[in-house]
Amino acid sequence: MINSLFCDGYTASIYYSPADEVFFGKLIGVNDLVTFEGTSVEALKQGMQEAVDDYIETCRLLGKSPEKSYKGVFNVRVSSDLHKKIALLASQYNVTLNDFVKSVLQYASSHQEIGAEVFGER
Repeated sequence: MINSLFCDGYTASIYYSPADEVFFGKLIGVNDLVTFEGTSVEALKQGMQEAVDDYIETCRLLGKSPEKSYKGVFNVRVSSDLHKKIALLASQYNVTLNDFVKSVLQYASSHQEIGAEVFGER
């Protein structure tokens, strides 16, 4: 299950604390730690809207970009067996390993239901 909320192009991961009886969230993909909370779903949504608005305004006043920048380069560690399998598959399709992985990631990102199949309920 994806526990997320969306607001004005921003995404937040959402959690529930049974001890405090409160929902809380954290904006993801931003340069700073931005959190919010609420005791109901509506209060949580309102808290996110306020957090997003405040964060955008603060970034504007500071002259900085709110969104985290991504270089497009990251390391992925896999087993040697998986490395061999995907390298062989890539060569069978006459593409580089990098292009093969990019294609698989692009496919997965446009078919989000795959996440439920692969990761199930967590």
